[in-house]
Amino acid sequence: MKTLSIDENKTNAETDNNTYDVIIIGGGPAGATAGIYTARANLKALIIDKGLTAGALGITSKIANYPGIKGEIGGAELLQIMRDQAQSFGVKFISERVIGVDLLSETKSVFTNTDSFSARAVIIATGSMGRVNRIPGEERLLGRGVSYCAVCDAAFFKNQEVLVAGNSDEAIEEALYLARFVSKVHLLSPTPGLKAPQELVEEVSENPKVTILHGASIREIVGENQVEAVRFAQRGKKEQLLPIKAAFIYLQGGQPITDFLMGQLELSESGCLMVDHEYQTAVKGVYAIGDILCNHIKQAVIAAGEGAVAGIAVEKYLSGRAKMVVDWSK
Repeated sequence: MKTLSIDENKTNAETDNNTYDVIIIGGGPAGATAGIYTARANLKALIIDKGLTAGALGITSKIANYPGIKGEIGGAELLQIMRDQAQSFGVKFISERVIGVDLLSETKSVFTNTDSFSARAVIIATGSMGRVNRIPGEERLLGRGVSYCAVCDAAFFKNQEVLVAGNSDEAIEEALYLARFVSKVHLLSPTPGLKAPQELVEEVSENPKVTILHGASIREIVGENQVEAVRFAQRGKKEQLLPIKAAFIYLQGGQPITDFLMGQLELSESGCLMVDHEYQTAVKGVYAIGDILCNHIKQAVIAAGEGAVAGIAVEKYLSGRAKMVVDWSK
């Protein structure tokens, strides 16, 4: 079997909009930096990410120790600068949730709620904000009113009342999408304020179909064979029962996000991915960086450094070279 060069792969990729040299899952500081380095190496790079405030940096209110940035800067603002830089070099960003992968074939495949993509290399940078503890009733009613994809399921609840749980831009965008179909969206934010870009917050606040409940904690999703209601409590208030027909859940936690891997990569006892010194996993062409490794202090600059190393390593792997080469003029 002939091994294609990067240039030959790039020519073939241009005939297929869903084929890339490298797919990066996660657009935080690690993923965005990996995008910068792979794009600068003339690779066709795609970053699939759930949203600007879906990760740890995006929800950080102030950063004061990032090299090259004077004074304080918001985490989302810093991350947007990284993303803008990556896009300026040709990286494509897609706002989607990855639900599955095929990493064991020579050509890797990544599946989202609405599409599929392929590449010869994959970098996993999904972070560690996954949930372990589910809401009572969530798993039992999954597919019967509980959903993680508004695009997939909104049409099933036309002219009905639904709930969206979350405070990130992913949750807000899903609420706005649902508002096009349903009669009312109840947006339950676990925090007093929404952790999203101001323009999104303003848009959802002004939407007449969306009611925002701040500082709300869901206690239970109620229903026998279908979602019927949720029990929730706002800070300082008594528990309430809210009748709804569907619950769209976009809450965050503190565990490595690996559910989409479908057991194809070995995890440590603490649920983290394991890599070598170039951040490659046990599967050739598959790399992992950032908080999903659980092996360092959680700092944006460290995650970005790992993204740089992985990006250079991917270029080396795809070109078939024995050593990584860095061009300081780039």
